[in-house]
Amino acid sequence: MRIGLYPGTFDPVTLGHADIIRRACRLVDRLVIGVAINRDKGPLFTLEERVAMIEEAFGTEHAETGTEIVVHPFDNLLIDCANDVKASLIIRGLRAVSDFEYEYQMVGMNRVMDDSVETVFLMAEARHQAIASKLVKEIARLGGDASHFVSPVVGAALNAKLQR
Repeated sequence: MRIGLYPGTFDPVTLGHADIIRRACRLVDRLVIGVAINRDKGPLFTLEERVAMIEEAFGTEHAETGTEIVVHPFDNLLIDCANDVKASLIIRGLRAVSDFEYEYQMVGMNRVMDDSVETVFLMAEARHQAIASKLVKEIARLGGDASHFVSPVVGAALNAKLQR
């Protein structure tokens, strides 16, 4: 069984994330969506809320491929999380060249710690390349319409969190 790990903070999960998840499902039998706790980022949504949004949005199986989807919170090293869930692939989404510089360093460090886990980069579709969770939160905080960037479920959660 080919297991892939798609890690992120997902605060909140966006249509860009959904695009990568949909395409990653074509590559693996089981996709583990690793939700990073990462207290340093000061997330808007709690870990439980982020996990629930992802579970609601993606369920437990990808309809087109039959890929099993598992949501897995983690607060350890990414490579340790990959080993915990028995992933042979780490899947990372790229939006811009600046993403690649950071990801390139991360791959190098992970390879030193465990060279049996490969990293696969998926470019976001053109219409999703500008979407970033940080910007989505800023748009919503300032009263803008974030519905172009998130699912209706996430949009409602954003509005409720920001009490609109």
